[in-house]
Formats: sequence, C-alpha cells, structure tokens
Amino acid sequence: MSEPASISAGIAGRYATAVFELAREAKDLKALEADVDALQAALDESADLRSMIASPVYSRDAQSTAVAALAKAMKLSGTVANTLALMASNRRLFVLPQLLSALRDMIAEEKGEVTADVASATALTKAQADKLAKTLKASVGKTVKLNATVDESLIGGLVVKVGSKMIDTSIRSKLASLQNAMKEVG
Repeated sequence: MSEPASISAGIAGRYATAVFELAREAKDLKALEADVDALQAALDESADLRSMIASPVYSRDAQSTAVAALAKAMKLSGTVANTLALMASNRRLFVLPQLLSALRDMIAEEKGEVTADVASATALTKAQADKLAKTLKASVGKTVKLNATVDESLIGGLVVKVGSKMIDTSIRSKLASLQNAMKEVG
C-alpha cells in the first residue's frame, strides 16, 4: 500500500471505529448500515459529489454546507450526519470511500457475515447465486454476502475471492496454465 493510501486508510479507520462504536452503543446498527448503503449509492451515482469530496478547491464552509444539505436530503442518522460535518470541518471528506468500506466491514463482522467477490463470465441466476452462497457458507462457516460482477474475458467459470483466499475456476486461467505447460515441454 502506498503511503498516501495507508494514511487515508488510517484516517478512515479512526472515523469508522468512532462511528461504529457510537451506533453500536445506541443499538442503531441497522440505521448505520442503511446510511452506508445510501452514501455509497450517492458516491457511485454522482460525479459532482465525488468531485466535491476530493477537490481542495472547495472551502471548508462550502463542503460543510454541501454535506449538511446532503445529510438532510438523504435523511441520514444524526451520528453519520455529525461525522460528515466533522470530516468537512477537518478537511477529511476525501476519505469517505475508505470510511464506507471500513464501516461495511465492521458491520459485516458484527453480523457474522463475510463478503465474497465473485466474477463470472455471465450473470449468475438467483439459484446459482444461492447455491454458491450456501457452498461458501459451509466452507467459511459464516453467512456469505455475494458481490457479483460479470467479466466476459473469463470465457467461463468463476473467480471467487473471500478474504485472503481466491478460487479461480475460470477457463481463462485454465488456458493460461495449459499455455505455460506447453512452453515448458517445447
């Protein structure tokens, strides 16, 4: 991890820990999870929001005003709204994506869940996703939440990442392995 990325992760981790602990003490983790999902969707959809949190051109006041309006419009919980306001006043909004990721991980840990990143050549059907989640749950021992994406370059099969483990059953990797074996022979 590069130094700026590790610094950002450290800043985000401290904010995430504080927000998570406050929400857990208030027994309000469901609201926190809803706020995290809503903020992530807003970041994914709005280039203006991504620009506003990342650009040093915007003043503290402009960022604070924008974040207050966003929190009110999205009906975010008081804890999250206050945290965003504090981050704006401290010029730390640039770590919002890392904060959301850290909060998502903490919430999943609290619920006994783990997220599996699944890449497949074609979109998984509901039945396939359910069967995969069930199989992974038996292997991992925790409830598995799938984060499925489509990567047509895989040709067929799956690439599954759960924590530090990766299972690659794609045809692309089998062809690459066969190609390497052929090079060794000749």
